[in-house]
Amino acid sequence: MSRASWDALIAACALPRLDARALAEHASGRPRAWLIAHGDAPAQDGAALAFEHLAARRRAGEPLAYLLGWREFHGRRFDVGPAVLVPRPETEGLVDATLERLAGVAAPRVLDLGTGSGAIAVTLALERADAIVLATDASAEALAVARANAARLGASRIGFAPGDWWAALPADAPPFDAIVSNPPYIAEADPHLEDPALRHEPPAALASGPDGLDAIDTIVAGAPARLVPGGWLLLEHGRDQGPAVRARLARAGFEAVATLADLQGLDRVSLGRLPSRAAQDRVD
Repeated sequence: MSRASWDALIAACALPRLDARALAEHASGRPRAWLIAHGDAPAQDGAALAFEHLAARRRAGEPLAYLLGWREFHGRRFDVGPAVLVPRPETEGLVDATLERLAGVAAPRVLDLGTGSGAIAVTLALERADAIVLATDASAEALAVARANAARLGASRIGFAPGDWWAALPADAPPFDAIVSNPPYIAEADPHLEDPALRHEPPAALASGPDGLDAIDTIVAGAPARLVPGGWLLLEHGRDQGPAVRARLARAGFEAVATLADLQGLDRVSLGRLPSRAAQDRVD
């Protein structure tokens, strides 16, 4: 019996073509250029079965990144799995905003709270080779993924600490020049959590309290004591949470409070700077 060709399998799988081609690459072990040039080649039985299994999981809503085992972020491939959120393109804006604010700081100390796959922390460590980065997460499984990504990508000036938000830090930890986080920020009853894709991602990394702001409240409350004077706190959040996050930053004593939009023009990152020591002295 003749085997189906890759073109036939891709056409019949009822998935968007880009998703289908990515799964075909993964199942066949062939690069995309080969599949395009040799789409009429018969698929080996094992590869065809693997492709059909992956396609069925994708149709059921499982994220493509989990099926492939990786997701590109800031030009690098990060290994991902069900223990961590899939890195989103909009989070690259959080990284870029942090790098901009550290541009004039020599050997900055940076803290990434709730690191997940390590995409933020590892990218910062690689983009600023002189930075000292600490990444925390309450999930041991997530920290294992982040450690593996750091090792594979060559981010050597990065440490990892287990624990829930500030509990991960020792009491005598030196203050940081920047604290960044992409915390859970979806309201617990938000219907978006029923999206098939989100149902496959770790719930603790998605939802946080009745208004989605519990984790952000914890981070904002503890950040001033852990930043150097003039240090920055940068937080990713939902598109309608900018005003609420800015208000919290202002109440906590931050200055230069602002919200930055993502590439779709939606509020995505809010930030504030701890007043310098001179400004604090003037207030006192």
